[in-house]
Amino acid sequence: MVGQQHRRRTGGAVLAAAAAGLMVCATGCAGGGGDAEDARAGAAPVDALHRAADALVSAGSSKTRTSMEMATGGTRVTIRGEGVYDYTKQLGRMKVLLPQDPAGTSEHRPITELLAPGALFMKNRGAGVPADKWVRVDTAGLADGNLVTGGATDPFAAAELLRGARTATYVGRTEVAGTPVRHYRGTADLTVAARSASKGNRNALRAAAKGFATAEVPFDVYLDDQGRIRKVRHRFSFVNGQQKGTVAVASTTLLYDFGVPADVRLPQSRDIFAGKIAE
Repeated sequence: MVGQQHRRRTGGAVLAAAAAGLMVCATGCAGGGGDAEDARAGAAPVDALHRAADALVSAGSSKTRTSMEMATGGTRVTIRGEGVYDYTKQLGRMKVLLPQDPAGTSEHRPITELLAPGALFMKNRGAGVPADKWVRVDTAGLADGNLVTGGATDPFAAAELLRGARTATYVGRTEVAGTPVRHYRGTADLTVAARSASKGNRNALRAAAKGFATAEVPFDVYLDDQGRIRKVRHRFSFVNGQQKGTVAVASTTLLYDFGVPADVRLPQSRDIFAGKIAE
């Protein structure tokens, strides 16, 4: 993804598929409400966003749907994901659907991804990897910290990025999938987020702060009455090492069904592919 050969081998095939924003409910939002709760919500939006990751830990787990859109050179590609996440253990399981080839004739098998502190595991990774083997990627070794490479931003990393919110405004009340939420808009700093993040995400966010074209990440986030993220959209920007151009990525994460069972088991070492991955 970033021009270094070993990183392209581990993350490139998925990243090449990346993109498009998940447009679930709440594409619009109401103006600022007049009740006391709205007044409190608007008084300290940055504080509310800094607490969002902790609210997910309190919730325990959830289902998630993701969408990622990449735009470069006038071309847009999209991938989508769906799965579950355990916020107490920082473990997730996703099924990532790659887009069709431009001719629309090629079907891609879904890629199964396991998200863990410091690591991304992928199955059905592509040519050269046996069907029963996993590919392991060190997320701290990726220039984007796996905010983009996997094609689905780790839900807890997306929440911890908000710990770096420097500025934010309270937009107003709306709904996401029928749930009342408060809409906030602002900009987060990856460097600040890394300093405040959990041990599991700290190094990955540090890598992203160095690897992206800018450490500033604009966002829109929707919090429910318990302060939990229901929807968050980040806009990343990084430099394409091969084409020397800036790539814009919009990553959207939707969280729902809090408390759902999320039994995620990481592969044994014997199940991890150690050979060369085809380009």
